[in-house]
Amino acid sequence: MTTHQGTSRRTRSTEPEPYDFRRPLTLSREHARHLEMAFQRVARQFGTQLTARLRVVSQVTFDDITLRTYDEYVGGLPTPTAMVLCTIDQNKQTAVLQMPVGAMLVWIDYLFGGDGRGDDREGRELTEIEWTLVKDLLAHALGDLEYAFAGVTAFALSVRGVQYNPQFVQAVAAQETVLVATFSLRVGEREEAMSFMVPSDLLLGALRANEGANTRSEEEQRVAALAHSDLERSVQDVPVDVAVRFAPVVVHPRDVVHLAVGDVLPLSHPSTEPLDVVVDGVVLARAAAGSHGSRLACQVVTVEEIPA
Repeated sequence: MTTHQGTSRRTRSTEPEPYDFRRPLTLSREHARHLEMAFQRVARQFGTQLTARLRVVSQVTFDDITLRTYDEYVGGLPTPTAMVLCTIDQNKQTAVLQMPVGAMLVWIDYLFGGDGRGDDREGRELTEIEWTLVKDLLAHALGDLEYAFAGVTAFALSVRGVQYNPQFVQAVAAQETVLVATFSLRVGEREEAMSFMVPSDLLLGALRANEGANTRSEEEQRVAALAHSDLERSVQDVPVDVAVRFAPVVVHPRDVVHLAVGDVLPLSHPSTEPLDVVVDGVVLARAAAGSHGSRLACQVVTVEEIPA
């Protein structure tokens, strides 16, 4: 029996993989969960912003998050590609939003009322005017990062510039550990891959600090988690009335009293403006009127943020 086990161990074909304990490149389950939730919120807000600005249905889907060295990240990118350099307001380090140049040219086409054909010529770079338009669009989309990461740490970006050859972009030191979030970006009928790189110390440092601040016992944390889960589930099951309405119009009582069949009541709502989506008297979103099969429907184009 002993001889058989020894033979079994010796005949394994799997080669050992080196692991550098000074530079661990794995995320703990708890850290990964917090970051995934934050990047999922980023994806939803990014898609909403693109839909509103480009006037075409857009969707951003969060795919994965990994820890890598910056050299490994850059080495896996295509050339050329758009590397949007951003300054992290909290520590002045550099983050990178990467996507194909062709995706940005599709945005330009939609912004000018085109059909999203774009320009797929090899080696094409953005002109100064095109970059100005894209920079403004990204500034609005990335403005939601602070909301998305509110549960982790203060996190805001300023768009700085764009480069097209990843090998020439030295955003951080080659062996520095970075967080890389990958997304699927769909605008109209076109789908692309997009990635977001940020030095890991800001986000992981904040997550570790939050862990140290938690002094409750495991049992207390378990009870609190169950209570929070029950509360969240109960709140989501509460029925609410949602209304889609035009902008209110002010009239005099005498006008209301004398209303009759066939009267025309002019509205102040411009025909080009979306309608309000209202819950309990609070405007939560804007929507365009349309249809879904044989029913009237509305498509949400912007979401209104409510300050906490």
